[in-house]
Amino acid sequence: MPIALVILAAGKGTRMNSELPKVLHEIAGAPMLVHAMKSGAALEPDHTIVVAGHGAELVEKAASAWDPSTQIVLQTEQLGTGHAVQMAQDQLANFQGDVIVLYGDTPFIRPETLVAMSELRQKKDLVVLGFEAADPGRYGRLITDGDSLERIVEFKDATPTEQRIRLCNSGVMVMDAPKLFDLLTKIGNDNAAGEFYLTDVVFHARQSGLSAGVVRCPEAETLGVNSRAQLVEAEDAFQTRARAEMLETGVTLNAPDLTYFAHDTVIGRDTVIEPNVVFGPDVTVESGARIRAFSHLEGCHVSRGAVVGPYARLRPGTELAEDTKVGNFVEVKNASIAEGAKINHLSYVGDASVGKNSNIGAGTITCNYDGVMKHRTEIGEDVFIGSNSLLVAPVTVGDRAMTATGGTITKDVPPEALALARAKQINKPGLAVRLFDRLKAIKAEKTKGAE
Repeated sequence: MPIALVILAAGKGTRMNSELPKVLHEIAGAPMLVHAMKSGAALEPDHTIVVAGHGAELVEKAASAWDPSTQIVLQTEQLGTGHAVQMAQDQLANFQGDVIVLYGDTPFIRPETLVAMSELRQKKDLVVLGFEAADPGRYGRLITDGDSLERIVEFKDATPTEQRIRLCNSGVMVMDAPKLFDLLTKIGNDNAAGEFYLTDVVFHARQSGLSAGVVRCPEAETLGVNSRAQLVEAEDAFQTRARAEMLETGVTLNAPDLTYFAHDTVIGRDTVIEPNVVFGPDVTVESGARIRAFSHLEGCHVSRGAVVGPYARLRPGTELAEDTKVGNFVEVKNASIAEGAKINHLSYVGDASVGKNSNIGAGTITCNYDGVMKHRTEIGEDVFIGSNSLLVAPVTVGDRAMTATGGTITKDVPPEALALARAKQINKPGLAVRLFDRLKAIKAEKTKGAE
């Protein structure tokens, strides 16, 4: 059955107290909207439609960055969830398949849950996602009869018996597109908020003789985020789940509560993660690596047997081959470090390649930026770069070459050559004492004048 995702993302989110649209606040390095899109993408939808309102341009930019095929439609007036879904009708005018309605501020619906809903939809005309609430509070209650959903009752309209029901409505539903849009024309806004509620579709479906069913999921999946405090709770929930999954797949976390993952972090088994490591988006670490304490990784690939840190930073475009070492206070950006190479101390290697088994001495900097453009540094195999070297790109250091300590390398170094690029040392006897005496006299004179 073809599937279309309609993701509601038009709310301003006033409780966030932010200029940023609510659905663009991040959890684990990705906007909440992207989390919802990722869940739905597992169903390989034919259409992904995001209904935007407040900050629509920003919402479109974020959605398109993750999936360029996403369609954006506007809900210029906030007239309720039913009205929001109607905004997608023109894009789906000729669509013969199921519509799954998701919410951009409900980021944790699992793909497996959506698959279960899609499968049940083959037996029922309408499927709603429900959850057993620990504290049902003011959630809408799902009234069922066996495996059939009879109706949704809002808390304020529920009888005392119905209020004791713990099966609650998440708002997520799936239905055949033509039937859904036909039923949306029947719902009204005769309520205190004057809004068109998507949940009223269930009533009209049953009135029309259509069947409805419920798929149940854990309450944690339906966590909605409406405030900064709830955003913190959502981040904590994501990290707790991610840490448990990492441990289950064979990753060693020395201090799980002090390790932070992004939404797409991939780590192979037998990798060891020390405390206070932060993973930004787009990081893959292969099996058997070690990420030492207080390191930050983003947009990089770390191969088997590599050691990173402590206090290292890997920025986007970094590729570490097997058995490489990137040590303390080293930053690597947009650079490939070949097998067995070492950058152990206090260095910056950006826009560069480092060949097999080369050693980059402490304090080395690849000077990659001329104020306008970036340039590359190419370092061959078995190269020794002396401590405190400045490699002024574009520059190449050939295989088995060496640069002397403290050199500023501005020209290519041939293979097997030693590059010396520093001024001759000159010692002036007694000059240090005379210079200090002069400076102290100047300071004393200034102090006397100030008095």
